Amino acid sequence: MNKKRPVNLDLGSMKYPVTALTSILHRLSGILLFLCLFVMLYALGKSLSSEEGFNEIKGMLLSPLGKLIAWVLYSALIYHLVAGVRHLIMDMGVGETLQGGKRGSVIVIIVSTLLIAACAIWLWM
Repeated sequence: MNKKRPVNLDLGSMKYPVTALTSILHRLSGILLFLCLFVMLYALGKSLSSEEGFNEIKGMLLSPLGKLIAWVLYSALIYHLVAGVRHLIMDMGVGETLQGGKRGSVIVIIVSTLLIAACAIWLWM
């Protein structure tokens, strides 16, 4: 057995490349969207069932907590969409090199940050 092998890896102390961070965030945003899908479908069904249900959902979404939850879901959707478009572009053969992957990851982070900020302004203005 090799004695120089690390015994316990502290994942919090490791520095990840930007491509790994975008990949991890893409997966986490997909998991968040999947887990919240049932709540979103319930709210849609309730809002379509009657005028009272619609007004109840509308009231919940106009509260500060409702706006925060909507913003988190919009943020996950925006990030997942932008990162997914990057994957589709990479499937066409663009940005498959290491440098292209890093550049694409930075573009994903910048574009999604701008869109998420615009979404926050739209929700709270």
